[in-house]
Amino acid sequence: MLQILNAPNPILSQKSASVKKIDKNLIVFINGMKEALEKAQDPIGVGLAAPQVGKNIRIFIARPTEKSKIYVFINPYIKDKKNLASQGDALRGKSGSKQKRVRKLEGCLSLKDIWGDVVRSPEVTLEYFDEKGKKHTKTFNGFLATIIQHEMDHLEGILFPKRVLEQKGTLYKSEKDEKGQDIFEEIKI
Repeated sequence: MLQILNAPNPILSQKSASVKKIDKNLIVFINGMKEALEKAQDPIGVGLAAPQVGKNIRIFIARPTEKSKIYVFINPYIKDKKNLASQGDALRGKSGSKQKRVRKLEGCLSLKDIWGDVVRSPEVTLEYFDEKGKKHTKTFNGFLATIIQHEMDHLEGILFPKRVLEQKGTLYKSEKDEKGQDIFEEIKI
């Protein structure tokens, strides 16, 4: 089974190369990624990029719930993001802003027990290939759009804490209390 790498492994901060061809070896690798994602617990994995399992190529997989099918994205490219300014009051939800924003506590399988407040676009249009080599252009909304943006960052060598810091957000460390519930403590930077 493929092992999920943890930061500060250097592959996690490198930009990924495009996939040249979809062949049997690549399908075996993608199936290994699916198995690694399905086995990820605490937290349950919702997305996994190839660099997180040691291969610096432009592939990621996503499943918004445990019962969802696993989506495969090869050589993905974000064509459009809806309602997202680059920075500023709209991102932070300041009064007077009519822009939609999605701010959720994000985690990462490569950063155990680290969480952060990240603003992501509520909708993205993605161009990509599936594992059969078919090209798609599709718009994704909500949680799946958030997962896609997080995984796209992985392909660029960016871990989510960088986004938190850019947005002047908050990072948290989690640990379990005596009942096994997650408690979050702010990380002072």
